[in-house]
Amino acid sequence: MIEPMKNRTIQIHVQALAQLIPLAQENFEKLSDFNYYKKNQIYQQRNQYLSTFLQQNISDQDIHKTEFGKPYLNQFENVAFNHSHSQNHYALAISQQMQDIGVDIEDLDRKVRFDALAKHAFHPQEYQTWQDLDCDTEYWFKVWTTKEAVLKASGLGIRLSLNALNTHVHSFENGGICSHPLIGVFAYQNYRLPHCMLTIAWRSEHSCKGFAFPQIEIISH
Repeated sequence: MIEPMKNRTIQIHVQALAQLIPLAQENFEKLSDFNYYKKNQIYQQRNQYLSTFLQQNISDQDIHKTEFGKPYLNQFENVAFNHSHSQNHYALAISQQMQDIGVDIEDLDRKVRFDALAKHAFHPQEYQTWQDLDCDTEYWFKVWTTKEAVLKASGLGIRLSLNALNTHVHSFENGGICSHPLIGVFAYQNYRLPHCMLTIAWRSEHSCKGFAFPQIEIISH
């Protein structure tokens, strides 16, 4: 049973990366220059979304990082955000009520060595389910984005081995709950969007009544 969490929302902005990065790599002499430009364009868009959400100007100087690299707003302790980008898409999640959130987005046409990465990063149970599904690529992306979103939400990131976390991603359901002694309990929701897989995760708890589910608003730009 999933109960809605009153007055708790997560807003997720999703945008094509081409809109943020109009200049292609061939416009730059060095790859490092292009990557610097790309990062700055993404950060500018992040700051713009945060500024609109808070109705106050947000710049790079307002954003700090924890010892493990998770970004936060120093002057807005009640506001949490997390962002992610793939080759073609950008996603930013913001909430004023949910403190531990993480988001991940991946392109469904991404060229991946699926089996090699699954053997390396999937928990044995996840790998077995993937095998039972005849190596379904959509399930692979659900597992991958869930791992990334949960670990980003926890603030621990890749310091926890990916294959140590069993996400319990279901073969056809698009959400669930998982835990690990080092990070605690997290719930997540998967969204199969056009051309990409998006997963949002937040801190939760085990309960016989089911886990509380926030209102999730996806805004496509």
